[in-house]
Amino acid sequence: MVTTEPAQGTYRPRVGLTTYWQSAAWGVWDGTAAIVPGAYVRAVVDAGGTPLLLPPVGTDPGVVGVLDGLIVIGGVDVDPVHYGAAPHPATVAQPERDDHDLALTRAALAAGMPLFAICRGAQILNVALGGTLHQHLPEVRKDAALYQPAPGVFGSVDFTTEPGSIARQLLGKRASSPCYHHQGLDRIADGLCVTALAADGTVEVVEAAAGGPAGWTLGVQFHPEENGQDRRLFGGFVDAARTYALHRSAPERTAS
Repeated sequence: MVTTEPAQGTYRPRVGLTTYWQSAAWGVWDGTAAIVPGAYVRAVVDAGGTPLLLPPVGTDPGVVGVLDGLIVIGGVDVDPVHYGAAPHPATVAQPERDDHDLALTRAALAAGMPLFAICRGAQILNVALGGTLHQHLPEVRKDAALYQPAPGVFGSVDFTTEPGSIARQLLGKRASSPCYHHQGLDRIADGLCVTALAADGTVEVVEAAAGGPAGWTLGVQFHPEENGQDRRLFGGFVDAARTYALHRSAPERTAS
């Protein structure tokens, strides 16, 4: 078996992406398929990573052992059963996908693997560590409907980052991004800290707090994959995944 040893600057980290499992069409066919919006795949490739798709069927948390980083992508709402709440009428969940995403998120955190959690993914991250969600932000914040202006139409959010954070390092003090969500983070889980807020107080970024998960951990409520002109967050994540791969391979090099 031929193996490739990671080399700084040239190795393309293996990045797992969670996927949808739902009706789709391809060629003359239609049926159930594992799919991921192409914007995520393109963003990983543009940043220097190799995307590997992880369907929510036959979930094996041990797959993190062959990955260098994990991206938990956006999608439908997280079932409130996972954080002890009754469902809101506007909440739409997919239990199988919840189980898959939660299992992989916890496995990545346990491994200290770089984790990039996007929109629903940030909510999964918060719930996986014991946090809760606002199930319908327009009932909490007056202008929150702007975050999901119409079906299939992205909104835009401006936010301010905290000094010393990954978000500040990669994006600067202020930034903006496409967004599309009606839920948001409520009680922040132990082990996470808020590192960016919108003007109305909506949590836009969470990261590992002191004493929290080891490794590069970033959850964003917005959709950076939709901004093809700005790959800074994906670049930072892929760099972290490359470093993780190099450090993980060091004992193997020493032993050989």
